[in-house]
Amino acid sequence: MSAQSQQAPPVVVVTPPAAQQTAEPPIVTDDAFDKALPPLSNDINAPLEPMLPVAPAVPEVAAPPELIQPLPALSAFDTTPLNDVIVTDAKAPDIRYDTALRGLDAVGLTGQFNGLSALKSGGGKAPNATVVSARAREDEALAVRLMKSLGYYDGTAVSTLEVIPGETARVRAVVSATPGKQYTLGSITVQAQPTTPPGLVESQLALKIGDPIDAARVQGAEANVALILPQRGYPFTKVGQRDILLDDLAGTGAYTLPVDTGPRASFGTFTTEGRLAFGAEHVSVLTRFKPGELYDNRKVDDLRAALIATGLFATVSVEPLRTGNLNPDGTEQVNLLIEQERGPPRSLSVSGGYSTGQGIRLEGAFTHRNLFPPEGALIATAVAGTQEQGATVTFRRANAGRRDKTVTLTAGANHSNYDAFDAFTTTVSGRISYDSTPIWQKKFTYAYGFELTGTNESVFDFGLGARKRGTYFIAALPGQVEFDRSDSLLNPTKGYRLKFSLSPETSVRGAVRPYARTLIEASGYYPVGGSIVLAGRVRAGSIAGTGRDDLAPSRRYYGGGGGSVRGYGFQRLGPLDPQGNPVGGRSINEFALEARYRFGNYGIVPFIDGGNAYEGSLPKGGDLRLGAGIGGRFYTNFGPLRVDVATPLNPRKGDGKVALYISIGQAF
Repeated sequence: MSAQSQQAPPVVVVTPPAAQQTAEPPIVTDDAFDKALPPLSNDINAPLEPMLPVAPAVPEVAAPPELIQPLPALSAFDTTPLNDVIVTDAKAPDIRYDTALRGLDAVGLTGQFNGLSALKSGGGKAPNATVVSARAREDEALAVRLMKSLGYYDGTAVSTLEVIPGETARVRAVVSATPGKQYTLGSITVQAQPTTPPGLVESQLALKIGDPIDAARVQGAEANVALILPQRGYPFTKVGQRDILLDDLAGTGAYTLPVDTGPRASFGTFTTEGRLAFGAEHVSVLTRFKPGELYDNRKVDDLRAALIATGLFATVSVEPLRTGNLNPDGTEQVNLLIEQERGPPRSLSVSGGYSTGQGIRLEGAFTHRNLFPPEGALIATAVAGTQEQGATVTFRRANAGRRDKTVTLTAGANHSNYDAFDAFTTTVSGRISYDSTPIWQKKFTYAYGFELTGTNESVFDFGLGARKRGTYFIAALPGQVEFDRSDSLLNPTKGYRLKFSLSPETSVRGAVRPYARTLIEASGYYPVGGSIVLAGRVRAGSIAGTGRDDLAPSRRYYGGGGGSVRGYGFQRLGPLDPQGNPVGGRSINEFALEARYRFGNYGIVPFIDGGNAYEGSLPKGGDLRLGAGIGGRFYTNFGPLRVDVATPLNPRKGDGKVALYISIGQAF
């Protein structure tokens, strides 16, 4: 059988002349084929016998000499690695491409698309057109996803590559989108238990029939349910997986949301576990709710923040626990589990600053925050400065019977050597305060206490015309109230503050001389645009009931310095002695204006200050000393770092030309 006879008809065969034909051996000879056939049987049901394999005639081919040589001995094998082939120009030329987007601008998705586009992220450059095409296909899928996120579920997108005439290495990638119709909510079904008040879930699901099926809006509405219900007495609320059944003909979707509200709950008791810093009794002092109140997870978050603010924990968590106990109002009692892991109670801290007239001041403190549980701290402080040295020991009870109420007892010794006076002072004082904190800035705060001071100071005697030392014993009952409507303790940008201080005192130096120190201060903050805050402060103080020369120099009023009138040295403003040293006064007035411009974590603050101290008990409006300057701010998470440079505008003899102030926190 020849190969030619196997061709399907019709076939036209062109036969070459006989002289040109060559005899080729058949693949299988006829005799070999006939012998391979099994013998025929008269039994038509008999199984077929297997055919014997026939090996085709294969012409013998002589093997190459290299293949029949024996392998060399392993020890003689050449293991020298081949040299690397160095390609002088292996970099394939890049192609450039332009990008065109069509169809998404009408639905407001152009900006979002460009921010996520694979073509855009490629920067208009690719190794070859295949890569550009792959990026374009990614952008097709991106366009479809974005359209579906706004409810355009029939949206389609295609991408094409176009040749730019005259450009041999540049193409244009075009993504064309067709949004189609936008689907809207045809029905809204909430599957939830009855709530109090009725319809609480539905009222917090901010969706209505006819709204576009916008993914972000739908997810936001569901998140609002998960956020608000735990604030309204349902701590165990779980929002299930939504279902949206689309109707292609009507262009609407049937929206269904399962919500497991859990029981309506009220606050119960506390339990504590772990390595405790303090027990459940003190935890109750930190709460802003009482047992039996309707559960509100914002108050639970506040408790957690208050626990963290104590600084006593390495880790702490607050979780609600079901009890199954029903209250008379039908709510279930929910207890709070506080899991604690107390942290290291001891710490060391160092702070410092510099200002003209006050010099360098470094302060270090050792604190044991829980030496007298709960929250009874022992603080040892040392001050080392060019013009001040001292040490104090303080006992402080934080959250003493009431959250943010602090009881402090202090004993200390100090040496201060300034132009105004040179004093060796010993003080014992106590203070009870109700303070603002970073996690709860209060509108109204107060402080009151006592102070017993013995001080030996240099004082200028105008009768003698020279300085001499005198010893004073002072008893005081200082108090302070503050009304705060600003938006931040460390860096206010709007609002105002009002503060009034009163300290009835008596000075014993041969005779008892009672008097009263008062100080009134107001500051305000007004934002201009998004980056500038105008800030201002006025302050006035008075000492009534005694003469200036009967007061210890350290108890008098002085002006000047980083927290007063910048541009002048610390305590330089006020009456002077004949040698040009300040002697202080019984009254003071000051003002300050700042324009705080912030850009990122940095800021520039031009400012002007004014004020003076006076011998009389009432401040005067005239004879103000003015200073102006500019400051830099570096904003950190614990407050701004402040560097101010100022100069006096109407200096007196002996006042410096430039003053520098470095500290943490705004000037006011």
